[in-house]
Amino acid sequence: MSSALTDLFPHPIVQAPMAGGVSVPQLAAAVCEAGGLGFLAAGYKTADGMYQEIKQLRSLTGRPFGVNVFVPQPEHPGAGTGAAGTAGGAASHAAAVDLYAHQLAGEASWYETELGDPDGGRDDGYDAKLAVLLDNPVPVVSFHFGVPAREVIDSLHRVGTFTLATATTPEEAVAVERAGADAVIAQGVEAGGHQGTHRDVPETDGRGIGLLSLVAQVREAVSLPIVAAGGIMRGGQIAAVLAAGAGAAQLGTAFLATHESGAHALHKQALTNPLFVRTELTRAFSGRPARGLVNRFLREHGPYAPAAYPEVHHLTAPLRKAAARAGDAQGMALWAGQGHRMARELPAGRLVEVLADELAAARTALPGAAAGGAGR
Repeated sequence: MSSALTDLFPHPIVQAPMAGGVSVPQLAAAVCEAGGLGFLAAGYKTADGMYQEIKQLRSLTGRPFGVNVFVPQPEHPGAGTGAAGTAGGAASHAAAVDLYAHQLAGEASWYETELGDPDGGRDDGYDAKLAVLLDNPVPVVSFHFGVPAREVIDSLHRVGTFTLATATTPEEAVAVERAGADAVIAQGVEAGGHQGTHRDVPETDGRGIGLLSLVAQVREAVSLPIVAAGGIMRGGQIAAVLAAGAGAAQLGTAFLATHESGAHALHKQALTNPLFVRTELTRAFSGRPARGLVNRFLREHGPYAPAAYPEVHHLTAPLRKAAARAGDAQGMALWAGQGHRMARELPAGRLVEVLADELAAARTALPGAAAGGAGR
């Protein structure tokens, strides 16, 4: 990758930002110190919470790191309009959320908790977080769930921040390039957690593109450097995406199981527990497609969950927390990529070293892989 991004870290290994308390400063610092690019996840945090984590990370490492921000979601159909048709869409949307809340009433009773407020906010403190990142610049900022406005990208560039945004299709990658971002994260359908689609269109559920095919298509669609994400667990897979045209690989599930990860112990154990044999994309926990281990909650509620993010996320948050407190993995959101059974319980820094060694071995076996990502 001929860009300033890979100049920031020796190994083409990026630790994915995993919201919900997984990507803690200790994890990001360990990855950075080992020669990868560690990331903090600002999603679901307040602007001050993000700032405090940045301060903590800076006390743990002097190396470059990244912060990931969620792009605000558009209002539901008809919001803020007077047109009868669109107002009807808004009413239908609200009715779908209300119906799902009724379906979850038994879960609330079982876990002895209340459902969350579906109207708990749509923008995730976006403007306040951008203000912090402009006042206290960090080396890298990435965006998920869409593309920020051109002026946002430009303002980050002015303070010396390298910018990326996720794309799940070649068309989304073109939008990332047009917005002025420095690089694109090509996220394959294999990836754990939320798909970073720019528009949440239920009709496209289940039509995601596999990572290797996506990297090849994105490489032909844009001239931006590519970071490949989705199901990567071994150094040989990193070599494969580099050969396909990426300049670096982003790994989430692989780091979820590490010692420094902030994931719940049950979540870590579930990755390799024979009880959880597969993953599935679901709207059950958040209202947006996200890949997780198939458990009871996902099986029972996934087919009925509406396309309503972040309303469903707010609605189920107390249930997920109560399940974790009760030690019940069957009620938790066990985000994981398709390679979850290959997770290794290692210190994060050691995992970076192992992946780098595996990558070097793969490049030796297949010399073409060493130069496959050059120039993009």
